[in-house]
Amino acid sequence: MPMRQVSGSSDHAVPASDPNDTPTILAERLQAWKHAVGYLEDYVGATEKIHKAHSKEYEKVLKTIANPLREAHHFEQSLGGVAGMFENMRVNTQSLVNSHLETEKNLKGSVLPILERLHKEIKNKSKELSSGAAKTAKEVEKARATTQKHIELLGQQTANHAAAGGNTDPSNDPYVLQRGVYYRLNKQVLEENNNKHNLIAVQNNFAQFESHVVEVIQQAMMSFNQFVGGQAQRTQALYQDMLAQGQQIPPDFEWQRFVGRSGHMLVNPNEPDRSVDAISFPNQNHKSTKPLIEGTLERKSRNKLSMHGYSTGYYVVTPSRFLHEFKDNDNYRKDPVPELSIFLPDAVIGTTNGEKFNVKGKDVSGGLGSKLSGSSEIAFKAHTAADAQRWFEVIRSVSGAGPNLGAEQPTSPVSPTERRVVSQPPTYSEDEAEFVPRSLDPNPRPPSPTYPLPQQRQTSGVIGGADAATRQPAT
Repeated sequence: MPMRQVSGSSDHAVPASDPNDTPTILAERLQAWKHAVGYLEDYVGATEKIHKAHSKEYEKVLKTIANPLREAHHFEQSLGGVAGMFENMRVNTQSLVNSHLETEKNLKGSVLPILERLHKEIKNKSKELSSGAAKTAKEVEKARATTQKHIELLGQQTANHAAAGGNTDPSNDPYVLQRGVYYRLNKQVLEENNNKHNLIAVQNNFAQFESHVVEVIQQAMMSFNQFVGGQAQRTQALYQDMLAQGQQIPPDFEWQRFVGRSGHMLVNPNEPDRSVDAISFPNQNHKSTKPLIEGTLERKSRNKLSMHGYSTGYYVVTPSRFLHEFKDNDNYRKDPVPELSIFLPDAVIGTTNGEKFNVKGKDVSGGLGSKLSGSSEIAFKAHTAADAQRWFEVIRSVSGAGPNLGAEQPTSPVSPTERRVVSQPPTYSEDEAEFVPRSLDPNPRPPSPTYPLPQQRQTSGVIGGADAATRQPAT
């Protein structure tokens, strides 16, 4: 007997494709058509119910504008305005109340039955598919499973042939098993071809059936439009009349009459805008808000690895005996919270060296830097040696002074373009030491309590009277 060779591998003998793919997708397509027709049924049914209820619903609509307008005194009550437009809307809405019952009856008696019959046809088609093509697909699956099982058995015996030295029982002889594969493969192919021809016939029938479905849908939509369209045209005419009435109102009709009635309560556009500089508030010019000295200083960085030796900041000595550091003297761009605050009575002030001087104290600003730095010595550099001396004199006069020490006017070491009064060194009474740092005073006095004070934006370079630096400390 001649040997037959099967081209390809066992994967080709048993295709990976699922024979249920075609019946499944066709069943899904019928389901899609059924749902589409169901959507139309729901749409027409909902429209029918809406028209049935529209007579009552339009009565509800009418009630929304039946009462006079709220705040009616804002509108012109004569014809040609908004009040007249609403009166026209009431009349036309009343005309809509009785235009829907007939439409509801036509939809329920003529359009819905067409779609209901089509829905039943699609359901019957689905049953026909499941009893025909789906059944043959199952036979193909069964035949493929039998073939695959025999191919796997042949593979096992051929693998064991060499190991067993050719010794095996007759039923497991690879030759016999191979012929068994041909037998089962033939039955499988017959089932596959039968299923294929059946599916081709079903597909061709589907094309005709879908054409029928589309034609019935078109017929139902035509009837739907015939009944609903007439009512819609009547509704459109009424709404167009409402639109025309509203469009006859001049754009400025209501506003001009409103201004004539209530113009005295409106904002005057010619009134100038408010300015912060023109606003006053309580304690705005209290002496405790006036800095004893203020201006820009350069501060040496405490970071030895820093590439910048000095950085410029805006510094202020206040009557509350604090030395505050700010980024600048702008009160508007951001909240002017001090970057550094040193309570001067607790600080040690070094003498000037040209334009440089040092202050050693603890940052009490409450920021992250104050928590990390502790007490440290800060090196400052003024613009000139004279400026440094003024800063030194003011700081020294504040250190150890009483709480009432303060200046009526601010002083500043900068800005030659503004009025300039040179501060004088502070004087002391005979029974008071000139200056002893708190850390060296054997009888230190407790620091005076400080209170949060409102801050006043100061123009850089403004210098106060000379008494700011020459006032004697309180004894």
